[in-house]
Amino acid sequence: MTAPCQTHPNHDHVHGPECGHLAIRHGDHVDYLHDGHLHHPHSVDGVTHYDEHRLEVDAQHPDGCQSKMTRCQEDGHVHGPGCGHAAIPHGDHVDYLVDGRLHHHHGDHCDDHGPVELV
Repeated sequence: MTAPCQTHPNHDHVHGPECGHLAIRHGDHVDYLHDGHLHHPHSVDGVTHYDEHRLEVDAQHPDGCQSKMTRCQEDGHVHGPGCGHAAIPHGDHVDYLVDGRLHHHHGDHCDDHGPVELV
């Protein structure tokens, strides 16, 4: 039995190549980053809705303390809501997109949680 979709309610925006939101390769499909959510268009019986996706914790996108990103540390930047970087759901937390990589604020440094492919 297939698990039910986790959908984004009350979504009135149509996502696609011309919608203006960041498009991110996620496995075998493309998700659209919209207000800190990864949306994936999905049709059931001819009706399209948007599934809520998260990047999985895996070898390409690890979790935890992987490495120190001194650039974040040097400029005093702290990743979080309103920091100016796109928020991307990853595992059980939120990372921030910086130069094509997932950054996660951790104590006095940023962890590198891997690359993201923009399409």
